[in-house]
Amino acid sequence: MSTHVSYTKLFEKQLAKCPKAIQQKVLFWVKTVEGFGIREARKRPGYHDEPLKGKRSGQRSIRLSKGYRLIYQEIEKEIHIEAMEVNKHEY
Repeated sequence: MSTHVSYTKLFEKQLAKCPKAIQQKVLFWVKTVEGFGIREARKRPGYHDEPLKGKRSGQRSIRLSKGYRLIYQEIEKEIHIEAMEVNKHEY
């Protein structure tokens, strides 16, 4: 069973405004997820894949750099991933 990554309109708009290096990292993550599945992508330490809490419960994030993260959710286990946001994370 293959995994498919889709994008929200907000995600596409935000990604277009990101630096090229961040856009490339997003595309690499998408290829990793679609090629190996989300479970394998989560094992890669560079992404720091983690579940979110509070009002974002059920969503997860990965770190694209110190300042940027991608927020996504699984629609169906191992089948459909929806990339929801990519934004500059404030610490």
